[in-house]
Amino acid sequence: MAAGGLIVPSGVAVAEPTQEEVESKLDDLQEEADGIVQEYNQAQEDYDAAKEKAEDLEERVGDEQERYDKLRDNVADFASAAYQGNDLDSPSSVINVENPGDLLAQSADVGYLSDNQKEKLDDFSDSSERLFRLKDEADAALGEAKDKKEEAEEKKDEVEEKIDEQETLLADFPSADPADDGDDSAGGSYTGSASGDARAALDFAYAQLGKPYVYGAAGPDSFDCSGLVMRAWGAAGVSLPRTTYGQAESGHRVTRDQLQPGDIVFFFGGLGHDGLYVGNGQMIHAPRTGKNVEVVSLSGYWDGQFQFGVRP
Repeated sequence: MAAGGLIVPSGVAVAEPTQEEVESKLDDLQEEADGIVQEYNQAQEDYDAAKEKAEDLEERVGDEQERYDKLRDNVADFASAAYQGNDLDSPSSVINVENPGDLLAQSADVGYLSDNQKEKLDDFSDSSERLFRLKDEADAALGEAKDKKEEAEEKKDEVEEKIDEQETLLADFPSADPADDGDDSAGGSYTGSASGDARAALDFAYAQLGKPYVYGAAGPDSFDCSGLVMRAWGAAGVSLPRTTYGQAESGHRVTRDQLQPGDIVFFFGGLGHDGLYVGNGQMIHAPRTGKNVEVVSLSGYWDGQFQFGVRP
């Protein structure tokens, strides 16, 4: 108690944050968390690409190893026959030597070799170089994959910390949530004016209403913002990148007053969040952890964060 009295003197009141301060903090957390989510998604993409490259190189190493072994046996056979009976190693040692070409190189005269044997020796040497080069590339790719995975995990932990902080604030000030006016009823049907690919994208998005936000998720049971946009336009036959950053470069940019149903709408200066414009000043999006896919108005909070639209 004495120590406590030293730290916080009696009679000194700790000011409670105002709702305005909490809303400002929530806005900052919303933008920061969305940005981290997209960095996580990019890191995951990098990891998947590095892993695929490593697996491909491992397969190629296996193919080259088989070719290397066959050529090695061939070279060992004629090297053994050529040197049998002289002062070099015995035939059994020649066959087991790591590189039969080294034995042949010990001779000052390899003219006795046939053209076919010389070709096999050259092939063997080339195969050996390719094998070791592929193995080095595979090791490098696997190392890169590991680094990317660790980076992704670090981003994941960072997101979780921000989300925990946000949820704590929301528990104390539930009315401060800027997205509380959303309609997140389970499932739905789009009834707007969009047609063609845009309608197909919105039909898919509306069918996801009520499904939970999970960062890094792209369906079928949960989504983050860019995951929902990617899958929605994918249902229309349009392939989009995984992250908001890539999606922002995947079509013709439009201003706020040019928006049409199906356009992708982007928010925050860092482009950490996006959704689909549905018409009548509204969008459908996967908002943040703890909430579900919903339709919200672009007025107020989201209008203040709007950057531009993209028409795929």
